[in-house]
Amino acid sequence: MVNIMTVQRKNKNIFSDKASLVARRMLSAPDNKWVVRDFVDAGLVSIGLAQGVINAMDNRGYIERSGSGPSSYTMLTNPNNLVEDWRKEYHFGMNEAHTFYSADKQILRKIKKYIKSDAYALTLHAGANQLTSHVKTEDVHLYLKSDSWDADVTALRQQLDLKELVRGGNIHFVKPYYKTSVYVNSQMINGYSVVSNLQLYLDLYNFKPRGLEHATFLKDFLAQRGKRLA
Repeated sequence: MVNIMTVQRKNKNIFSDKASLVARRMLSAPDNKWVVRDFVDAGLVSIGLAQGVINAMDNRGYIERSGSGPSSYTMLTNPNNLVEDWRKEYHFGMNEAHTFYSADKQILRKIKKYIKSDAYALTLHAGANQLTSHVKTEDVHLYLKSDSWDADVTALRQQLDLKELVRGGNIHFVKPYYKTSVYVNSQMINGYSVVSNLQLYLDLYNFKPRGLEHATFLKDFLAQRGKRLA
């Protein structure tokens, strides 16, 4: 008879919102020796979820386990495979974008003025450009933290003087698919809040136009400077 719990562990989606907290933390410190309590005690996930994710990562060959009992630990041994598999299972279109238009060339500065740094994070080209300046674009994509989405977006439209077009636009407020984890390791660059390098890479990779190009450039840019894609 097939053990149902074993099947569930093997099929654990480690790239879902809360489950991805385990992978995000491992990638941020890839040389660490991890135990389940590291993720539970940090308040990231439950013990059951952490164990399920680690089992699934083991089945996929991303990690290696050493020792037994209290002295056992896990190490991330295939971070590149982990990230590349992740970008195959996630794409930016899984988020919900609300799009408007602004002709103001200083719109990013206004966004910084009207939205607190802990309430948003730039992504895609607008976010990656804070590091690379690689793709010239008028489009601004930003994840927005909000408990009252419609009211907050309406208020921002008024403050920023945004127009709603029949089709298209260049200012995109994004309600995240990764509601819990998208802001993990967010960074301040040039005075702007930007998602982590990992999230930038994941968002860009399958995005058009020029997302794959920018994702590849970002990865090389970081590697040349000895920085992690995490």
